Amino acid sequence: MFNLNKKKLIEMSEEYDYPLLPLRDVVVFPNMVVPLFVGRDKSIKALEYAMSKEKEVFLSAQRDAKVDNPGAKDIFLFGTLGTVLQLLKLPDGTVKALIEGKQRAKIEDFVHHPEFFMVRVRKIVEDSPDTESLALARAISEGFGEYAKANEKIGKDLVTTVSAIEDPSRLADTIAAHITMKIKDKQEILELERLNPRLEMLFEKIRNEINIVKLESRLKKRVKKQMEKTQKDYYLNEQMRAIQKEMGTKDDFKAELIDLEKKIKRKKLSKEAHARTWQEFKKLKMMSPMSAEATVVRNYIDWILALPWEDRTREKMDIKEAERILDEDHYGLKKPKERIVEYLAVQALTKKISGPILCLVGPPGVGKTSIAKSIARATARNFVRLSLGGVRDEAEIRGHRRTYIGALPGKIIQYIRKAKSRNPVFCLDEVDKMSTDFRGDPSAALLEVLDPEQNNTFNDHYLDLDFDLSEVFFITTANTLHNIPLPLQDRMEIIRLPGYTEIEKLNIAKQFLIKKQIEKNGLSGVDITFSDKAVLSIIQNYTREAGVRNLEREISSICRKVAKEVLKKGKETKISIAGNSIHKYLGVVQFRFGKTEEEDQVGLTTGLAWTDVGGELLHTEAAIMPGKGKLVLTGKLGEVMQESAQAALSYVRSRSRQLKLPDKFYEHIDIHIHVPEGATPKDGPSAGIALATSIVSALTRRPVRRDLAMTGEITLRGRVLPIGGLKEKVLAAHRGLVTKVLIPEENKKDIEEIPKRVLKRVELIPVAHMDQVLKEALVLKEGEDSLFGEDEECRPICLEALFEPKPPAPDEIIAH
Repeated sequence: MFNLNKKKLIEMSEEYDYPLLPLRDVVVFPNMVVPLFVGRDKSIKALEYAMSKEKEVFLSAQRDAKVDNPGAKDIFLFGTLGTVLQLLKLPDGTVKALIEGKQRAKIEDFVHHPEFFMVRVRKIVEDSPDTESLALARAISEGFGEYAKANEKIGKDLVTTVSAIEDPSRLADTIAAHITMKIKDKQEILELERLNPRLEMLFEKIRNEINIVKLESRLKKRVKKQMEKTQKDYYLNEQMRAIQKEMGTKDDFKAELIDLEKKIKRKKLSKEAHARTWQEFKKLKMMSPMSAEATVVRNYIDWILALPWEDRTREKMDIKEAERILDEDHYGLKKPKERIVEYLAVQALTKKISGPILCLVGPPGVGKTSIAKSIARATARNFVRLSLGGVRDEAEIRGHRRTYIGALPGKIIQYIRKAKSRNPVFCLDEVDKMSTDFRGDPSAALLEVLDPEQNNTFNDHYLDLDFDLSEVFFITTANTLHNIPLPLQDRMEIIRLPGYTEIEKLNIAKQFLIKKQIEKNGLSGVDITFSDKAVLSIIQNYTREAGVRNLEREISSICRKVAKEVLKKGKETKISIAGNSIHKYLGVVQFRFGKTEEEDQVGLTTGLAWTDVGGELLHTEAAIMPGKGKLVLTGKLGEVMQESAQAALSYVRSRSRQLKLPDKFYEHIDIHIHVPEGATPKDGPSAGIALATSIVSALTRRPVRRDLAMTGEITLRGRVLPIGGLKEKVLAAHRGLVTKVLIPEENKKDIEEIPKRVLKRVELIPVAHMDQVLKEALVLKEGEDSLFGEDEECRPICLEALFEPKPPAPDEIIAH
């Protein structure tokens, strides 16, 4: 078959430049013709370049097929030189190329080209076949024949073609291209320059593939045999049941029906449910016990009987006891507690009332879910909690119809069954995390559940019966309101749970968290104490949150380290956690806290922002430099905030004479406004007066008070409009050691929500106009009575006065 005297023409090993075509999930071997669909711009340009020259292109596989824009490190160095036989452009912009592999080659260098990869390659010289290579080739040819017999995917024509190849190198490449192997294995074969090692590796791969194919064949036969046995068992079982039926051995099913009938008679059901249950029971008696329909009917009856149609828990009406339980479980949360006590008072007077529907909205960790549990304990009701986070199917709420295989009631009915009473406290957690897709909108399904006028006839798709949910005490929780549809909001009483103040967190830690973690970490018998300074240090330097979840984690971390000390030194050890020893347990300080600027600075204003986890200080910087009137905004600002900056600048321009600024000053300068922490998106109108203050400060060279913060929306005429989240913003100012806060005049009504202890340390100054803001915020020069001047008396300062006393060259930027 093989001719020992036949030698392949050996080419001289030289280096040439070729366009590179990176391949995904395919390795092209020499003497292999392959169609390729090319869609990447670089690859298309490489093919077009090749067609314009000698039609030669270098083909090399990517190391990772998922990389869309590969670099030099992402491409294997060994590949195949090929000739483009045909190039066809398709309507979708891609290109179909027919390429024939010619010769192995290796990339020696990447040559720079602006449009595609150009590589300098070294052509690999093929060895002449010797006796060993001919013997290996014969063994490989026979092995491929055996592989083809075991693998049905290999055609007879391919086996005939392979058996006729005499050149061992071409034989190896042809077989390697057609057997099932990983890309990595094919690349290893391609990279072997010497013929004999390449043949040995290929022979080993073929033997492995033969073993795998034979094993798969045995497994298929075994599965088929098992399926035949299962069908045989089913047939025999059916025959046994038929025999039992003829012999009258259906006593078990009859006994089951009798027991079910007794349950139906004992169960208190609604009129509609009672009629439907007897109707289904009569159908069940007429069915074969082993039929699929009988199982469906039996499950349906079981679900009806498992629901608490008339079962209630007896509520506690003791208001004082309820207040004691609520105060025992939670510190603060005045509004939710008042609402629960009001409900109990009305319940005691009227004797009958529909369950209220509350929505607790607040940042993570403030106790929304845990207060729902406390409400259940205070009212002596059963408690169930359903998390709606990630729910996107309407059937999760209302269930599937019985016509579907494996149908079940929705989560509402399932959890009512779990509660075992028709008047539980039902917590719908994370109601703002639901989403919508082609399967329906679960928030729309909740409209009936949470509507006091409709939920007394809630109809689940599976039951197809009206179930009364009017006595259920529904409590929903959410982090934000804007993700909840307005019709759903309209059906609930919204109660906001703002973030805790530091004093509240301190009391929560002392009364609840420390005791809980000491017990949880096995330190109940150990003398361990936490000082107030230590807890405050944790709150200020190791957590930044509106709630207390991270605070509890840090206390738990300290308790674990204390537990290790106790094991080493003994339980008699007295351990005191002081403020100056916190770093020993928790490491370096995690957050910058309470560091206001050391001195009043020009162009730097402290604003206030609202976030999902509470309020935050928001510093605003403005710098003036020579330019052509551009306003530059940086810090990842949203559209609304950018428009606020434009409005602020327009206000300043309209008041330029009163501010003693030169006419048309804006035509010769650029104003750069930056809000630090540039990676964090920021938006909203409430930074308007802070932006305007920074601009005026930078233009007039008057510093802004470092101990003052502000919030408010600005209009073109300088009016200060109201904002939201005032309590959270004032708490943030309090945490940041700010002593004065400028707020809009119309937000005076919200001051009563702010804790009194905070108002003692933070002075709130209502303002109605931007002129008042500048009067309070800017530090005037010595001997200066007012920042403003009258129009007719105003003498504008010169343009150079906007900058430093010695103005730099125009191309330099002035840092303020």
